Amino acid sequence: MLLTWIGFFVFVALLLFLDLFVLNKKDHVPRTREALLWTAMWTTIGLGFSGFIYLAYQNGWVDSNLEPKQAVITYLTGYLVELSLSMDNVFVIALIFAYFKVPAIYQHRVLFWGIMGAVFFRLAMILAGVYLLEKFDWMFYVFGLLLLYSAVKMLGESADIHPSDNPIIKFVKRMIPVTDDYHGHDFFVHIDGKRAATPLFIALIIVETTDVIFAVDSIPAILGITTDSFLVFSSNILAILGLRSLYFVLSSMIDKFEYLKYSLALILAFVGVKMLLHEVWHPEDWLSLVVIFGLLAAGILISLTRPAPAPAPKDPIKNPMIDEVPEDRQI
Repeated sequence: MLLTWIGFFVFVALLLFLDLFVLNKKDHVPRTREALLWTAMWTTIGLGFSGFIYLAYQNGWVDSNLEPKQAVITYLTGYLVELSLSMDNVFVIALIFAYFKVPAIYQHRVLFWGIMGAVFFRLAMILAGVYLLEKFDWMFYVFGLLLLYSAVKMLGESADIHPSDNPIIKFVKRMIPVTDDYHGHDFFVHIDGKRAATPLFIALIIVETTDVIFAVDSIPAILGITTDSFLVFSSNILAILGLRSLYFVLSSMIDKFEYLKYSLALILAFVGVKMLLHEVWHPEDWLSLVVIFGLLAAGILISLTRPAPAPAPKDPIKNPMIDEVPEDRQI
């Protein structure tokens, strides 16, 4: 089992290395065609990994009682849940980049390092979640209620974000000087002998903390499907690996997916109810996959066929690099 985990980490590290240091070595703005090809490639890898899942559970490479076919269905369900919830994450990331006016040529770099951090944070959260569910049966009710709360909140939340109000960002700005301008793709620079963070680093921190917040919803959602830690982690990570290319595909079409949030809310509610009724309701694994896929497809189709309501005018945004930054910390 340990070798399987090590092998998966090596596989992910290889994919990330090829992505940043070989295929995207030079900063550039991916065209829509390129982004679509990359999205197709990442999706193929994610879906194709189900073949390895079958072999691993057939040959006992993972310590689990699941049958190979059941493990594949569970993996695909978890992958689809994370992929669908990642779409909502994409829209928030687009708002963050717009808020900080991150040049499009450097957005891929921010997303790459943001996902690097997400791998470690999510592993810790998944292992903690699996441990709690295995040790304390009442945690199913806690997670179920959390998902129902998240579903209700998703329907009522506003798309407006104010990163300058983030306490972590306020702390960073008070600990280290922050430049007003971008300095290429660097996160830190030296100016007049002083080390300073660039707006790109501030944007990275916001993307990272946002992912952790989203993981509070997505990880319990997958744990509501299975507590097999390898299935939860592999489906989660392989779904977010394609987040960068998915961002460049969807970021320009945000307004066309107005009704997707209702599908995501229903998906969270479905898994939440499933966790609350785990002692009396045991639907077939394929049923969860069909329900989740159907809700996601319905949200996308309705969004594309029905015109979205006109957005309300927004107030102008102040320069986030100088909001509430002490004068002695500005450069």
